[in-house]
Amino acid sequence: MGLCCSSEVPLIESIVKPLNGVKDISVVVPTKTLTVVHDIRIISPSQIVQALNQARLEASVRPRGEANYTKKWPGKWNITCGVLLLLSLLKYVYQPMQWLAIVAVLIGVPNIIWRSIASIRNLTLNINVIVLIAVGGTIALQDYTDAAIIVFLYNIAQWLESRASYKAMSVMSSLTSMTPLKATLADSGKQVDVTSVNLGTIIAVKAGEVIPIDGVVVEGKSEVDEKALTGESFPVIKEIGSTALAGTINLNGYIGVRTTMLAENCLVARMVNLVEEAQSRKARIQTFIEDCTKWYIPVVVLISSGVAVTPIVLQSSDKTRWFHLALVVLVSACPCALVISTPVTIFCALSKAATAGLLFKGGDYLELLAKVKTVAFDKTGTITTGEFSVTHFQSLNETVSIEKLLFWISSIESKSSHPMAAALVNYAASHSIKPIPEKVEEFQNYPGEGIYGKIEGEHIYIGNYRIALRAGCTEKYDNELHKMEEKASGFIYMGATLVGTFALSDNCRSGAMEAIKELKESGIRTVMLTGDNHAAAQQVQHQLENALDIVHPQLLPEDKAKIIEELKKDGVVAMVGDGINDALALATTDIGISMGISGSALAMETGHVILMSNDIRKIPEAIRISKKASTKIVENVIISFSTKGLVLALAIAGYSMLLVAVVTDVGTCLLVILNSMLLLRGADEYKKPSTNIVQNKSCCDKTAKGEVKCQSSVSKKAIQQSSEKAEELKKGCCAKKTCTAKLEGTPEKMDSAIKGGCCKRPASNCRTGKCKSSSGCSQFGASSSLDVVIA
Repeated sequence: MGLCCSSEVPLIESIVKPLNGVKDISVVVPTKTLTVVHDIRIISPSQIVQALNQARLEASVRPRGEANYTKKWPGKWNITCGVLLLLSLLKYVYQPMQWLAIVAVLIGVPNIIWRSIASIRNLTLNINVIVLIAVGGTIALQDYTDAAIIVFLYNIAQWLESRASYKAMSVMSSLTSMTPLKATLADSGKQVDVTSVNLGTIIAVKAGEVIPIDGVVVEGKSEVDEKALTGESFPVIKEIGSTALAGTINLNGYIGVRTTMLAENCLVARMVNLVEEAQSRKARIQTFIEDCTKWYIPVVVLISSGVAVTPIVLQSSDKTRWFHLALVVLVSACPCALVISTPVTIFCALSKAATAGLLFKGGDYLELLAKVKTVAFDKTGTITTGEFSVTHFQSLNETVSIEKLLFWISSIESKSSHPMAAALVNYAASHSIKPIPEKVEEFQNYPGEGIYGKIEGEHIYIGNYRIALRAGCTEKYDNELHKMEEKASGFIYMGATLVGTFALSDNCRSGAMEAIKELKESGIRTVMLTGDNHAAAQQVQHQLENALDIVHPQLLPEDKAKIIEELKKDGVVAMVGDGINDALALATTDIGISMGISGSALAMETGHVILMSNDIRKIPEAIRISKKASTKIVENVIISFSTKGLVLALAIAGYSMLLVAVVTDVGTCLLVILNSMLLLRGADEYKKPSTNIVQNKSCCDKTAKGEVKCQSSVSKKAIQQSSEKAEELKKGCCAKKTCTAKLEGTPEKMDSAIKGGCCKRPASNCRTGKCKSSSGCSQFGASSSLDVVIA
């Protein structure tokens, strides 16, 4: 849509909202997009477009999530206007040529006139009215060339702003091109449109192909590149039971995927919808500026009119100078740059975050995250992997055997979604005991306590020490359980009788410590809120080298919410969680951050920011993006006021040059857009990579720059960068002094040095400077398999 700035939003609203069948509208200024929710049985998209185009708004229809920008060059009328303007400058050689400037005005001004008329009809004032007054004023002063310049620069500015905005828009629209339009059916090998694939269909994905629809792997094993979707740098192994996401690339194997989503509901589609919806949620500063603009333009017109009538009131003889000053005031005070300073910045920040695997549900949350003072973490599934292993299991009742107890709890736990449930079921399976969930009756989940189920006539309670009161134990006996918690993290009751205990262990996620330390370096307090006991909480704190500032164990969901309320007294609080137990805390906090891949649907719905991967190092990155966006908004506001203020100051001082005012207005708008687009640096558009099959030669576990894993081939480009890798490896991977010399020279010498033990270390350790040998590194050069390399 041909939208100049948000000063035209009231015009659009006054045209579309009264239409019968329109339920809701949302205008996104940076992308020049109007989203309309309407009843298609009452009003069609073409009728809405027709209503907008009566005001010359150049509207057209596009499906949600797609971009159809085609204006690579200015329109033919704009070009004609520009040519005539240049020819009119020959008036200094041949006087009659000045009339070409009038022709240039007549060619370029109709669109401005129609928009101004539509604006006045709807009782609104916008930039078109200001420009039209300025053009009329300059013609009245017989400054025909200046009038043509205003018309031409205004029209060309619209095109330039569209081109600049398209760069930001293309970052997000590229997400929609991540998924292929065709899918291959596994049973027949036939290619069909992804829109025709039903739930539960098994599709085939070969090496080098992009997964077309979300699903679960039911056949094969391979490595998948999820970088474009989640920001994960290294390939992720997919095997039977693993989740496969649309838009990710199968690198080196065949997999069969059973679809769990329709094409229009895949994660990629939901990402695009979330980002588009986020743009309609305005930051407070944006709302404030737009509210001021509603009164700003009428006030500017009145001030300009006041300047124009001043010489009449004072009976001044130099009326031309005052009229010229009035026009300069009118053009200089145009609020376009100020109005777009916030929405363009927020759109660029949201796009940058999305390409990094971070989804904000609104610009207001982006603004708020920049002010965060405390970040609270859930433990299980957030700081830790949530992948439990049973380290201790004991029956305390002679009448109940270990096998019987394992059968009961595995059958009941198979109905639970808690991370520890899978560990107990797997532990039972390791003892050749198969659960039968169908035998479980009256299953109940007690958040923060445990679960209950009736099986084979017995009432079984499984959970932490709190489940004792639920099972009917006395308070005195409950106190004794606190002493047992150092050895056991879970208790099993048959009725009110304790019949068994078990202990579970859970490890911290890789990068958790780095993320928490980075937050602390930024002056942000870190807190862990967990329902687990003191021993489990302290074990995590020990793994994190006491990086957390505060640890609160043994919390119920409502306890977490109460602590969040206390923390909010010291400033803005962000809460990071993944489970149903965290939903209340996520809703209570100022900013809720949910783990998108491992998190529950409720946590994703409640959270204000969604991590598309399980890497919590994305949290400091999200805060950095939000702080950069806040800085850019301040810079843009300063740019807007300072440039206009300078022109007005010169005009008041007697240097009232209308041409300078027009150029400054256009230039300031472009400068604000380009400054905001600096946020997009590093946010490359998604491009389907080319794949090459090459012979496996040599590799290390994960090299610092090539991101090449063991048993993955080394591309020509990686070999050419061997000297760069050597420099990176020497900075922290290779502590031995002798390695420095060995790692210099040709790729063959480098391989030889690696074989000798100089650098069998993963890239994550390279970055932290820790030297740990990599047990996962294979014998180099021993494999002759064919692997896929991303070129």
